[in-house]
Amino acid sequence: MSFSGLDKDFEKDEANYRSANPTESPHSESNRWSKEIPTVSTPSDESEPVEKSAPKATNFREVPLQRSKSGVSVGTTGTQNPAFEVDWDGPDDPNNPVNWSLGYKSMVIAMMSYSTTVTVLYSTSYTSAIPGLMEQFGISQTVGILGVTTYLLGLALGCLISAPMSEMVGRRPVYLVSMGFFAILVLPTALTKTFEGVLIPRFFGAVAAAALVSNAPGSINDIATDEYRALVFSIWGIGPMNGPVIGPLIGGWVFQYAGWRWVNWVVMIAGAVSFCFLIFVKETYAPSLLRTKAHLRRKETGDERWWSRYDEKKSITELLKVNLSRPFIMAVTEPICIFWDVYIAIVYAILYLCFVAYPITFSQYRGWSPGFTGLAYTGIGVGSLLTIVSEPLIRRVINRHSPDPETGRPPPEAQVSIICVGAILIPAGELWFAWTCVQPVHWIWPILAGVPFCAGNTAIFIYGNNYMLHSYGVYAASALAGNAVLRSITGATLPLAGPALYQTLGPHWAGTLLGLLELACVPIPFIFYRYGARIRSKSALIRRMQEEKKSLEGKRERVERRLQPEIMAEPAVETGAALGETGASMEAEESPIERIDLEKGFTKETVA
Repeated sequence: MSFSGLDKDFEKDEANYRSANPTESPHSESNRWSKEIPTVSTPSDESEPVEKSAPKATNFREVPLQRSKSGVSVGTTGTQNPAFEVDWDGPDDPNNPVNWSLGYKSMVIAMMSYSTTVTVLYSTSYTSAIPGLMEQFGISQTVGILGVTTYLLGLALGCLISAPMSEMVGRRPVYLVSMGFFAILVLPTALTKTFEGVLIPRFFGAVAAAALVSNAPGSINDIATDEYRALVFSIWGIGPMNGPVIGPLIGGWVFQYAGWRWVNWVVMIAGAVSFCFLIFVKETYAPSLLRTKAHLRRKETGDERWWSRYDEKKSITELLKVNLSRPFIMAVTEPICIFWDVYIAIVYAILYLCFVAYPITFSQYRGWSPGFTGLAYTGIGVGSLLTIVSEPLIRRVINRHSPDPETGRPPPEAQVSIICVGAILIPAGELWFAWTCVQPVHWIWPILAGVPFCAGNTAIFIYGNNYMLHSYGVYAASALAGNAVLRSITGATLPLAGPALYQTLGPHWAGTLLGLLELACVPIPFIFYRYGARIRSKSALIRRMQEEKKSLEGKRERVERRLQPEIMAEPAVETGAALGETGASMEAEESPIERIDLEKGFTKETVA
């Protein structure tokens, strides 16, 4: 597969520009940039009537802001006056989600964590009800596990769809519609008289639930400040990271005393509560908020000149094209994506296989009831929590690495140092579990084996995503989307082999095989920790991204130098107004230079 597909958007803009300017040298960067940069508006000597809705400081000439719409970024077209740009009313604007009160932010974090947990626990609470499904519909255990498979496949598809939808209409409408459909689609699963009636609603329910899984981190990012972002994500992650553990814990007792249908009724009730919670969560996505603000300003004043830098949006077709194609192209062309996608997919698949192996070992071999089998997952939950609450210590370890000379921050490989520890903990916990899971060994030992096992899993999921995010910058969304799809597919298929694997090899050697497989993957993070910088330098996409960043930074500096004489030339009596108005022009000019996310067309501060 050719890498040229990723460069097509960049080359198309260059070709269009050269065809429109045949006499200009392709190397005349300064000449080209001077044509693209808008002219800074200055006070006009001619009197111009000022409408009631317009700013009343100084009259302005129309400023030709050239925004182009390409496959890479989105901007404006036509002539727009920067004096009419709608933005936040200063750094302390209470409408900016970053400036919401601490109490309301805490409520949003709690509600988003709960809602995401509900959608995640539904994937594993099902495993507790498999014996009831087998008895009700006369199916084998392997066929019963198909309910887990269909749910994870639905999540994979839903993650690709929900991201562009949130960019089009905002996060809040997507949350409400998705959670509403999720809760409704649990109903036919609880009432069905056929096993197909279980699988089909679970698949489409997972497609809806994916909006919480994929977009909730974006909402948390929208309201968090840089200083406390890592802490906020750790608090939010307590629920979702432990959702797979909470599912069997609740589902085991519910199935034991109320039957398999009530496992679904409980999730439906939890989903309805989540829907009620989400009603009180306001929109957090800055582009959507500013588009709405500009629309209301135009409606209130009757003046169509009011605009925001997000008024022009990609069509849903274009967004789906990017979201559905680029992740797969990167997954097969980028060395980082190839190795990390495979590694995390194996780890994720074995984790979900454990949710099949635990009922086999504790229910069949130890004779535990469904409720007590659910309690066996507590070791996994404790391991996940240990990694989450250790975030301040882990952050200190990461920050001790020598900073990258270009960014002044720890390099992406600093994240991998934590993954190396997790990579060792996972096979250690798996092998521990394999040789203690059945009698005569005391039951506490296999439960304790879940602590290092899931502590390592959690570290790899959190800091593996961080590594890809830091490596690919504006292309991180595509890198993570490809990773999410592959791990969901492997997580959906490998558990199907669980019953046959444990029946053929027995619990000891089945667990040993999985542990050895994970042990064989341990060198991957160590290789990236040692040679990651060199591997990144070989990536054509990362090189392209760095070149674009340097080029944009150079252009921004030239704009600032060009603006400085005009700012200094303003009369002293008009300094306050001139600086304020020129600042609006600078912000409009900087938007396609400094703040636009090249992949999504939105600001770096607001893109999840």
